[in-house]
Amino acid sequence: MLTKKQITEIKEHLNNAQNPLFFFDNDQDGLCSFLLLQRYLERGKGFPVKTSPLEKNYIRKVNELSPDYLFILDVPEVSQEFFKEIEKINLPVVWIDHHIIDKNKIPKFVNYYAPSSKKIHESATTYLCYEITGKKEDLWLAVAGCISDNFTPEYYRDFKKLYPEMSIDSNIAKEIFYGSEIGKIANLFGAGLKDKTTNVIKMIKFLMHVKTPYEILEESQKNKEMHDKFNEINQKYEKLISKAKENVKSPDKLVFFEYAGSTSMSSELSNRIHYLFPDKFVFVAYIPQEKEFANISARGKNVKDVLEKVFEKGNFENARGGGHKDAVGGKIMKKELEKFKKIVMEVVGMN
Repeated sequence: MLTKKQITEIKEHLNNAQNPLFFFDNDQDGLCSFLLLQRYLERGKGFPVKTSPLEKNYIRKVNELSPDYLFILDVPEVSQEFFKEIEKINLPVVWIDHHIIDKNKIPKFVNYYAPSSKKIHESATTYLCYEITGKKEDLWLAVAGCISDNFTPEYYRDFKKLYPEMSIDSNIAKEIFYGSEIGKIANLFGAGLKDKTTNVIKMIKFLMHVKTPYEILEESQKNKEMHDKFNEINQKYEKLISKAKENVKSPDKLVFFEYAGSTSMSSELSNRIHYLFPDKFVFVAYIPQEKEFANISARGKNVKDVLEKVFEKGNFENARGGGHKDAVGGKIMKKELEKFKKIVMEVVGMN
């Protein structure tokens, strides 16, 4: 939770912003965080951040739109080069997040807001943004963003009363995400973010003005691309899930699954596989064509510690990663993938 002082300060920043620009993480938590603030303020433009860290090349969007405020939402890492360019133009920055980061790397001119370190994992950035806005008509957006980040807010019970047909009788975020209509909406958001830029922008504009969650579920000309992308991705996704399940061996502590193709869905795959096999460590490696790096998404109890030990033992070239205690992402050179897999097996006790 944010403190009353933090909420008051953020609201002041929002109210002072006449032409804000929102950079948000390229997932449902980031998207819903932006939508809550934009719909509260009724002004501003938003763009998903598809790189980690938020890099200097995003300055082009800042220069293009000439905002008077910059809000960074659910982005766990921002490059120092980006901040240096922002400081040159004297642009106020508000950064709202729920990841554990090195606060010593945050420049003094940046207004950074997060829960206390003891509570930082027990929320989602969407949850923080709903604390700020509190618009009851956006309750469904708040729930969709939170459950996408494996967090069930206390106001899910209010959502169940308002939308019983979109709910299930469970308070477990993953069960809500995979087994309810609000979960389907969250999945539609995730698929839409993987579409081409023009369709992503169209989706964002649609969601900025949509009145009810029913308008998301009912396919129309306004959301056709979102539904088309969901259907396209879901076919690939279910095939990959089936392949992953075939490779699971009951006594093993680890599920290590590799895949290629034109669409990255490592986070979605690792979440679902870990939901199906909660007692195992899950490592999913996406091997994109014509790139030097493989993307890693991992889930499991204290998996962040596992990844850190793997990186320490392997001394990998240009490897990086991080995230939450039980959910992390990273990148390694494709040529070192087999070495990475071998050391993961050693660390989790399979070798």
